[in-house]
Amino acid sequence: MAKAARTFKNLTFLAIGSIAGAVALGGLRAWSLRWGADPLEEGGYLPGDEAMAYADHQSTRAITIRTAPSRVWPWIAQIGTGRAGFYSYDWLENLCGLDIHSADKIVPDLQGIAVGDTVSLAKGVDLQVAELEPESHLVLTGTGVDDKKMPFEFSWAFVLHQQAPARTRLIVRERYRYLGPLAAAIVEPVSLVSFLMSQRMLTGIKARAEATD
Repeated sequence: MAKAARTFKNLTFLAIGSIAGAVALGGLRAWSLRWGADPLEEGGYLPGDEAMAYADHQSTRAITIRTAPSRVWPWIAQIGTGRAGFYSYDWLENLCGLDIHSADKIVPDLQGIAVGDTVSLAKGVDLQVAELEPESHLVLTGTGVDDKKMPFEFSWAFVLHQQAPARTRLIVRERYRYLGPLAAAIVEPVSLVSFLMSQRMLTGIKARAEATD
């Protein structure tokens, strides 16, 4: 009886630990998907949402930048591999052979971005400029790698909301629509990496824009 009681007790602790772990992971996931965003930003419409009728997976992250949208926009306009980088962890991206170098200055030659242009995430991973309004928003979309269709559609929106003459909210939203059974298995782990890189990117843009104000 004593042995059975100990076994039951151990199984109970294991079950409680598993449940607590699952709750903690769920909370971490939810927090990472809305880092920095308020409820209205997280749940509200943003440019680029119409690129797909619905999303199976979405993240909305945001940061306050103490300068006007006109000072933030040039850093967004020049984003991309082979351009000004992503203002994130270059060393980590380059461990994967991406050869990304984030600029610390505005590059005039990279400011002329337009709808239909291509912005590369990495070699062979190209996104298209679907929507663009200077000092307001940039929306990128994509579905493939080296012309091979991925099991999801993707949109990436950078949105600027002016709150005061020298105060801007930069909101970045990712949306995924699953096209195949493997999509979730790809997107979920990628989303965690995206959180780490996006958090650094947002703070990187903030530091650069405020420094040039």
